[in-house]
Amino acid sequence: MRFHRWPLLATAIAAVLLALLLLAPKGLGGTALQWLLGAEYADAAQPATSASSAVASAVLAPTPADPRIERGRYLARAANCIGCHTGPGQAPFAGGLPIDTPLGRIYSTNITPDPDAGIGSYSLEDFDRAVRRGVARHGKRLYPAMPYPSYARMDDRDVEALFVYLRGAVAPVRYSAPEARMRWPFGMRWLMWGWNALFLDQRPMRVDPAQSAQWNRGAYLVQAVGHCGACHTPRGLLLGEKGLDERSEHFLAGAEVLGWSATSLRGDRLTGLGSWSRAEIAEYLRTGRNAHGTSFGPMSEVVSMSTQHLHDSDLDAIAVYLKSLSAVRGETRPFLYDDTAARELRAGRFESGGARLYAQYCMPCHGADGKGFARVFPPLAGNAAVVDPNAASLINLLLHGAITARVDTAATDYRMPGYGWTLNDQEIADVLTFVRGGWGNRAEAVDSAVVARRRAATAPPQEPRP
Repeated sequence: MRFHRWPLLATAIAAVLLALLLLAPKGLGGTALQWLLGAEYADAAQPATSASSAVASAVLAPTPADPRIERGRYLARAANCIGCHTGPGQAPFAGGLPIDTPLGRIYSTNITPDPDAGIGSYSLEDFDRAVRRGVARHGKRLYPAMPYPSYARMDDRDVEALFVYLRGAVAPVRYSAPEARMRWPFGMRWLMWGWNALFLDQRPMRVDPAQSAQWNRGAYLVQAVGHCGACHTPRGLLLGEKGLDERSEHFLAGAEVLGWSATSLRGDRLTGLGSWSRAEIAEYLRTGRNAHGTSFGPMSEVVSMSTQHLHDSDLDAIAVYLKSLSAVRGETRPFLYDDTAARELRAGRFESGGARLYAQYCMPCHGADGKGFARVFPPLAGNAAVVDPNAASLINLLLHGAITARVDTAATDYRMPGYGWTLNDQEIADVLTFVRGGWGNRAEAVDSAVVARRRAATAPPQEPRP
């Protein structure tokens, strides 16, 4: 899914299709149509069910010693609630973060216990309906930028603990986020009823008895609390995730979100996690770096605010689950290093403009051999993000730079400078083409027109002239 390439025609088609589905007799729009639009299973659309008896409607009054508070605090970190529900200049959880989608701009909501602007007047049943069904208090339907399709799989005890934490340990803030600015007709929130009917699977989390408790714990964290599929799973025409769990080859197979390419988390040896060990996956989630790569862009925020705080046992469980996912891109051979580019760079023989630019701007940190400096400057040779079929993240990095995750295990973070201010679109395309083709990477070249579109999409708005 390419947010920056969403044409108006596709928006119109989506609206027509959604209207047809809403008006269709019950039973139409079955498996084939649901898959086309992004639903992996025909039985994904289930009638709404009331919350279980464990999720009572009474407003809870927790004490500071309530063990649910610490459980909820941990879950809020695992779900990275603060990352989405804290806008620029706002207090934690007060909302207001702008989220640009193909259909318009959404602002995250206030989830502090303020009775008017936040969730202070919510009962536990109200909270559960918002988190797992996408319906806020008084019936206002949420957009799935809030990943309630993933949270629908959270169990009752965890939803309750999260509610108790937000109500009992977070300071109330009276701040109301701006209203969403959506393209017509998507500002009509009742349309989400049809979307939910297609894509919201309200069944409990599937426990696989053939797998270990560790595997099942990892599946729960990845699919539900951590909502990894919200970014790493491709979406269909109506923006529903094409896969919900490991039964689908689309699940966690890589996607594009907010102009960044979220790489595959499956077992592909070149563009996924096939060459990473379980320990290396856990290390990356804990520190934002390992021998294969370093975090950047939105993933640095996820590591800083969320995964670095998880228990080692949970990080190991996530790694066990991710390593169980099969490869889907047909990458049958491992990465084979080729030293041709390294020899040419060391000899000062620049066969292309991209090689010359690499020597000038990139080689001081990443080396002539493209191997970087382990856990500081990531390797470019064999890096899954470098050889990803979608070069969006690389273009963002070279245009605007990036920062590694700020974690407790490292004395400092590292910044890669951006070069969009000094390199034109063709030069950025040239150096990225060299990187994606050097040292045995053999990835596709980058087109300068793609760079130009990314530059335009990420340019700050121009101030009106007086």
